[in-house]
Amino acid sequence: ERQISNSPWNVEVDSMEGQNREHEKRWFPLESNPTLLNQYISKLGFDNTIHSFTDVFSTEPWALDMVPRPASAVVVLFPMTENISSKRQQMRSDSSKDNVSKDEDHDVWYIKQRIRNACGTIAVLHALANAPKIIREQSIRPSSWLHSFLQKCPASTSPIEKAMALENDQIIESFHENATNDSINQTSRGDRGDDIDMHFASFAHVNGKLYELDGRLDLGPICHGNTTQQDLLKDACGIVKMLMEADPSEMRFTIMAFAPKEA
Repeated sequence: ERQISNSPWNVEVDSMEGQNREHEKRWFPLESNPTLLNQYISKLGFDNTIHSFTDVFSTEPWALDMVPRPASAVVVLFPMTENISSKRQQMRSDSSKDNVSKDEDHDVWYIKQRIRNACGTIAVLHALANAPKIIREQSIRPSSWLHSFLQKCPASTSPIEKAMALENDQIIESFHENATNDSINQTSRGDRGDDIDMHFASFAHVNGKLYELDGRLDLGPICHGNTTQQDLLKDACGIVKMLMEADPSEMRFTIMAFAPKEA
C-alpha cells in the first residue's frame, strides 16, 4: 500500500514547454499545503466555509472514503521524472485517440501558463473556475479579485488571452507573493531561479468528462473519458495512481481534494 507524502518540501516549479525562458516572468514557488491554499483562495475571493482544500493521503479506497463527497476538483503535485513525464505523454496520446472531438471542451475554463513557478496558482484557478456552478455562485464574493477576473476572462476567452491578463495583473502577483512568504509555509520559498522538478496540475469534472488541466501543455485540457461529480475524486486518483506506478521508487506525490467542508 502506497501512501501520499505530505512532507513540507512540496513546492512547485515547471519547465514551460515551448516557451522562451530567457524573458519569462518568474514567481516564487507555492507550497502544497491545504491550510495555505485555503487562506490564499479566501484572499482571492472564494468563501472557503463551504468548500476547501484537504489532503488525500493515498489513492486507495480507505483514504478516498475520508474525503467528503462530492469533490469539486483534485489538485496533484508530482515530480517530473523521466518515467513520469513519458507516462504522461503516453496518456495524452491515448486520450487524443479515444476522445477525438473537442466540441465538449467549450465549457472548460482553461488558462495557459506564461509565468515560471506559477503552476500552483494556475492549478488553484483551474480548480475554482471549473467547480460546479452552484458552488461558484455560493462562494465567489462579488467584489473580489476572483469574481472580477472570471468576469473579464470567462471560459470562452482564449487560454493565451487569459494568460496575458494574469501576467499583467499586479494584484494576483501580490497575492501569490504574499502566500509564498506566509508564516503558514513549512519550508523556505527558496529563490526564484531555483530549479525544482515538481509541478502542479488539476482535475475537474465538466459535462460528464474528466479533464486534466495543466497550463504548460500545448494540447490544452486533456480529456480522460467519462466521469461524474461523485466519482471525480476516485477517477482522478486513478490517473494519479498510474503516474505513481510509472516510477515506483518516487515518493514525492501530494494530492489535495477541493471538497465540501465538514461541519
